[in-house]
Amino acid sequence: MNTVLVDLDELISRLDLPTKIRLLTGADMWSLPPLPEIGLDRLVMSDGPIGVRGEQWSAADPSIALPSPTALAATWDVELVRRAGLLLAQEARRKGVHVLLAPTLNLHRSPLGGRHFECFSEDAYLTGEIGAAYVEGVQEGGVATTPKHFVANDFETDRFTVDVVVGEQALRELYLRPFERVVRAGAWGLMTAYNAVNGTTMTEHAELVHGVLKDEWGFDGFVVSDWTAVRSTEAAALGGTDVAMPGPGGPWGERLEAAVREGRVPESVVDDRVRRILRLAERVGALHPAGPAPVVRTEVIDGVALTREIAARAATLLVNDGVLPLQGTPTLALVGAAAREARVMGGGSAQVFPDRISSPLQALSERADVRYALGTDPRIRLSPLPGPVTAQFLDEHGAVLIEQPLATGEARWLGHLPPGLDADRLRTVLLRAAYTARESGEHELSVAGAGAFKLTVNGETVLDEIIGVDGGDPAAAFLSPPEKRIGVPMTAGETYELTLTHPPGRFGGMAIVSFTLGHAEPTPGEDELMAQAVRVARGCDVAVVVAATTPEVESEGFDRTDLRLPGRQDELISAVAAANPRTVVVVNAGSPVEMPWLPEVAAVLLTWFPGQEAGAALADVLFGDAEPGGRLPTTWPERLADAPVTAVTPVDGQVFYDEGVFTGYPAWRRAERAPAFWFGHGLGYTTWSYDSIAAEGTTVTVAVTNTGTRPGREVVQVYAGPRRRLAAFDVVEAEPGQSVVTTLFLPERAFQVWEDGWRTVEGEQTVEVGRSSADLRLSATVKI
Repeated sequence: MNTVLVDLDELISRLDLPTKIRLLTGADMWSLPPLPEIGLDRLVMSDGPIGVRGEQWSAADPSIALPSPTALAATWDVELVRRAGLLLAQEARRKGVHVLLAPTLNLHRSPLGGRHFECFSEDAYLTGEIGAAYVEGVQEGGVATTPKHFVANDFETDRFTVDVVVGEQALRELYLRPFERVVRAGAWGLMTAYNAVNGTTMTEHAELVHGVLKDEWGFDGFVVSDWTAVRSTEAAALGGTDVAMPGPGGPWGERLEAAVREGRVPESVVDDRVRRILRLAERVGALHPAGPAPVVRTEVIDGVALTREIAARAATLLVNDGVLPLQGTPTLALVGAAAREARVMGGGSAQVFPDRISSPLQALSERADVRYALGTDPRIRLSPLPGPVTAQFLDEHGAVLIEQPLATGEARWLGHLPPGLDADRLRTVLLRAAYTARESGEHELSVAGAGAFKLTVNGETVLDEIIGVDGGDPAAAFLSPPEKRIGVPMTAGETYELTLTHPPGRFGGMAIVSFTLGHAEPTPGEDELMAQAVRVARGCDVAVVVAATTPEVESEGFDRTDLRLPGRQDELISAVAAANPRTVVVVNAGSPVEMPWLPEVAAVLLTWFPGQEAGAALADVLFGDAEPGGRLPTTWPERLADAPVTAVTPVDGQVFYDEGVFTGYPAWRRAERAPAFWFGHGLGYTTWSYDSIAAEGTTVTVAVTNTGTRPGREVVQVYAGPRRRLAAFDVVEAEPGQSVVTTLFLPERAFQVWEDGWRTVEGEQTVEVGRSSADLRLSATVKI
């Protein structure tokens, strides 16, 4: 953490009250205002966590797209995650971003959580360690982080208003613990959640924000609200929130100034918040003069190569009868919509626009004789029309103010419109495309968005209507709007001129552009598509089915209703496996799915949401160039009905965490139920023996041997304490026949419970070591 170099109090003394209060609210959607009179630059924030979107949420400003946070956690590799953080800092600096709104530290309490792909794990310790590495990497690159969402924001249903009722013990041992860890790691920021905890909304929760975070833990960074989460003046100002985003509107401003002048909010409260913002600016190099510049790691990182490495290392091999790794140059039946268009990220604030995406079809075709079949298409919305597409921004007379090229028919700008555009003159956005049909027949066009739309084909209007949105979550309306489809006959080889016009909406006084022109080619129908896939699979050496969730299943703004793969994918996998016993299923999902076909297939490889290098990394793993190094960061149920904790739907505005400290694998143990795959599970391409353990106090030394024929990586996992939870882990590497020794240090918290304070459970304690929470090979007794 950078040392304070200037007298912040002296700077504050030079500001009048209106200026100080102006600094506590966004100047716009993504920034805090500059104060040149004290040398303060404009402070820019950007969503993460898999890429730095910047101020323009647009394909015109592409970003590196890393694998999902569940994939980062699946590596169990803190050094690799720290490198990912450095890459994100590099991207942030390139885009002029000072604060990355990440990582997400909420827990996988229920498998139905719709945003779990953006969180790390069900386990508080693993979440904290991976989160701390992420924070350290980003901040070593001179960019601040805001671990989020503080606290108990572990599901999406009614997230703006829900009250989470949770006991003090569970709050301390589980939900607060990852945040405590990243504060100890030196996080420069933190984001409060929308929800309430035990009756008080988090932006006003003085007990947790002041009492625990700032006072008990000594957090000296800034606390920013989730967007629009501050809904009060006095209560939020006294509750510990430092910055209300976005702005400049909102409940602070003149109302907060009046509260200070009338004595309802002490001016010292405002000064404390300004001090935290100035400290942030100093740390990220946005306060001048501030003596020597902060020390920043600026070595150039190859983002494409690192993204590919992480995706391969995160790939988690759940079962394998020996079919993997693939040998020689087999003929491959490649099946599934996600094989052609990989789902590389989840929906919501995690979404960015990469400038390239490597698909499984593309990458595997470079390594083998690939025969592709769609099989079934589970997507509810059509894919964006392939580019080139041009976006034109028109004034009230239809004159073009500015235009930008788009890679597809997805048009999105939030908060900041294209540079050089006069937003006050903007009235209409127009997409233009010349689409050449590859097949004759009934093509489908679609419009996904909210508001008024007019779609023409060769000058003829085929859609002219207003599309409405149900529900009260603006994020869901923005990210998952309704879709209208239109059938249009087209002839192969002919080019069709398409236009789509739409007046942009407004949010907090700012223009929002978010809509998609979609397209689908003629299809023979689902039954014939499935029959085609079976025929292709029957004629190949190996069948690879890429199964995926869709944006309607895993996204910000809503929770899941079940764990089934959408559409007819389960049926497709069973049919392909019946035709070819050497069937490998690649699960392209951010969180658990049910696998009723598991006994029928030869191998299952989980790739999570693998980022922009999805296909290249998959080829590396399938052909053995890279070992699948992933281990499950969350328990996978065989059926949703078996899961011990599932509730995400409020009753009378509340969700009760009645299970207390028993979530994740401890809950499965207590229920005496076996999931499909336990927390920590994952196979490699070699085998390991666990040879010896020595434990003294909180130090554990373990020896393991690679007993296979290939070099390999192993994640040594230690479980200890009164809850038998994960207490330490390490990633080791070894050549065939080589033994390695690792020494692990157990944290004090491993042997503590919360009982009106942290209490160490003294006496003899069992320490267990193994390959997963259920596959424990060695044990030792220590005295605490």
